[in-house]
Amino acid sequence: MRGRRSQAVRDAITVEIGYALCSAAFAAAVVLGAVTGPALLFELPGAFETVLRRTGVLLAAVLFAVRTVSVLIRFGRADQPSRPGSTNPDS
Repeated sequence: MRGRRSQAVRDAITVEIGYALCSAAFAAAVVLGAVTGPALLFELPGAFETVLRRTGVLLAAVLFAVRTVSVLIRFGRADQPSRPGSTNPDS
């Protein structure tokens, strides 16, 4: 069982969660704008405009979730040594 986490570790986790959420929100906003932008800028047929808007929202939501999870998983794996039982010679 793990002991209590130090303040530095808790701060690192907080920063990583913030980074994951901000980068995911930015990526989702870019995709949403790219997909739904034409529907907002141009006169398109009703069905096509609806499809673009719904597709943009769906892609943005999926991208947000995938980006957030991937950043947090990568952060979780970074704490583990690449070769268990060995130490870094620079330490």
